[in-house]
Amino acid sequence: MANQQQEQKQGNMMLGLIILFSVIIIVALIGILAVRPEPMQITGEAEAAEYRVSGKVPGRIEQYLVEEGDFVHEGDTLVVINSPEVQAKLEQAQAARAAAQAQNEKAQNGARAEQIQGAYELFQKAKAGEEVYRKSFERVQRLHEQGVISTQKYDETEAQYKVAVANRKAAESQYNMALKGARVEDQAAAKAMVERVDGVLHEVHIAQQERYLLSPIDGEVADIFPKRGELVGQGSPVMSIVDMTDLWFHFAIREDMLKDIALHSEFDIKIPALGEGTWRVKVTYIKVMASYATWRATQTNGGYDVKTFDVKARPMGEIPANLRPGMTAIIVR
Repeated sequence: MANQQQEQKQGNMMLGLIILFSVIIIVALIGILAVRPEPMQITGEAEAAEYRVSGKVPGRIEQYLVEEGDFVHEGDTLVVINSPEVQAKLEQAQAARAAAQAQNEKAQNGARAEQIQGAYELFQKAKAGEEVYRKSFERVQRLHEQGVISTQKYDETEAQYKVAVANRKAAESQYNMALKGARVEDQAAAKAMVERVDGVLHEVHIAQQERYLLSPIDGEVADIFPKRGELVGQGSPVMSIVDMTDLWFHFAIREDMLKDIALHSEFDIKIPALGEGTWRVKVTYIKVMASYATWRATQTNGGYDVKTFDVKARPMGEIPANLRPGMTAIIVR
């Protein structure tokens, strides 16, 4: 009887020790797991190529033909801008074109029949006057040689005759000019003026076309900035369009975590918004980010400074249709 009690007491002690050691082991394992650092998760986000739509002419937003979220094709009209300045320049250019064309026609066609007739009559009048003064001068010359009249009278008559000759030449020159029309240089200058105004008119027509803003790509309208009726300046962005076929993933990774990530390397990512599954991506860009925003010391009393790198990776396969810019991406390690 005493032996049985002794054996039972030893068995209870053994069981207690086993339970104690088990508890100690379990507590130790829990402690180890609790203090062991979890592997750091590297996250990034999806981004897409974005294009800003802006105009070359200032004005007010007259009409939007699309809304945010619409899918547009390259060349689609997106916005109509009302620009009174362009219309005023067009009217000025058209008036200048009409004036230049009139001058050109006048230079090319020459003088009118009435002008030619008037120049001819003046020429004939001057010619008749020259004949009268020529005869008077010849008579006075003979009388002067005979000593009948004074030298002063002779000089006066000679001067009048020379004036009549000059008047006849001037009238003849005007008549010939009227017959021949404008000089070649004047005709060329008039034609060049028309061409110059045509260039200004063409420029204004181009400015008118710039009132209609077109989509540069096939994509989705992401943001519309000014409201209808607001004033926009030259080059001011009006809306942005996202090219959903040009997507990539952007990560900001500390250099002490870049061990397995290099240019042209590949890795898998998870996209929580798309549920289960992984996607293969390839690194296409690595560049250090600004140190003032990403600097981190590894030790307070030495060591080296850890910098953060901008890493871009593009999908290697087909892009999921429901992938959107801004969705979180997690590197599978």
